[in-house]
Amino acid sequence: MSAPNDWWQTSCRLPNEQTRQAAQARQDELTKPRGALGRLEALAIRLASLQDSATPTVDRTWIAVFAGDHGVVAEGVSAYPQAVTGEMLRNFVRGGAAISVLARQLGATLEVIDLGTVTPLQLPGVQHLKLGAGTANFTHEPAMTPAQCQQALAAGRASVARALAANTQLYIGGEMGIGNTTAASALACVLLELPPQGLSGPGTGLDMQGVQHKAQVIERALTLHQAHCRDVLETLRRLGGFELAALAGAYLACAQHGVPALVDGFICSVAALCAVQLNPTCRPWLIFAHRSAELGHQAVLSRLAAEPLLDLDLRLGEGSGAALAVPLLRQACALHNGMATFAEAAVSERPR
Repeated sequence: MSAPNDWWQTSCRLPNEQTRQAAQARQDELTKPRGALGRLEALAIRLASLQDSATPTVDRTWIAVFAGDHGVVAEGVSAYPQAVTGEMLRNFVRGGAAISVLARQLGATLEVIDLGTVTPLQLPGVQHLKLGAGTANFTHEPAMTPAQCQQALAAGRASVARALAANTQLYIGGEMGIGNTTAASALACVLLELPPQGLSGPGTGLDMQGVQHKAQVIERALTLHQAHCRDVLETLRRLGGFELAALAGAYLACAQHGVPALVDGFICSVAALCAVQLNPTCRPWLIFAHRSAELGHQAVLSRLAAEPLLDLDLRLGEGSGAALAVPLLRQACALHNGMATFAEAAVSERPR
């Protein structure tokens, strides 16, 4: 797919190596055995280098939930009807969804972006971009037109611009869309060069027979499109979804502007894999929140060399797993910033 404006190929910011070294030196001087706080130490050091700050913080967190419908739902790949996408948008802005609760608990900003649903909606508190009445059924044709794919990527970039205007210190992308685990699995099949049987999971709750059918649907789509998937962008256009493209755009924009992004579960990780393959320099800015129960997630994490922070058998989406990991990041920062050094506490160090 030709791209008239390849903004996502612009080089991303580099983490500050000098700040990383200073943060490492501070960790080594805190009143504890070196390495005693395990991965929390590495997390604080990483955030310090990403934020170029001796005292990293993630108090100002931005959560964007991208929603869109998928034409492949017509193939019977979901346990829920497609109307649920729009119904959940109402739930998000009314405060009843999991991510709504978690955003309140975190004091985070929550924005909800409707990229394109089958049911026409106009809800207060939702940004309706109307890229289409969902994507096309990718077992028959590409999921998105070139223009739609470009617009979805740009929607993610625009969300990050709003987050930057609010001086956000941490960005979380979430997703909602009945059928989007099918799209993510199909996309992962091409990006990882793996068969759908190893990447197709239950999604919203399919039984074994439903998962097998889902894999067969993906196989048909791969047969149709594989010869045309010449690059990552074209693969995203043909097999992805509005929200997957928006998430990829958001991760790329975060890295270009120097905002750490906390990546949610399977669908968000597939979008992150797209982002990294579109522009590998974005990878340092992606922190992976959790390992989901969805079958294909570990394969995606492995390709990204990602070790997630949590493993709680989650598979809700919405950005919920990432939101659950935010307190861990905040505690890592608090320990790094607030603990005394051996010299400050007048505590004897271990002999060198």
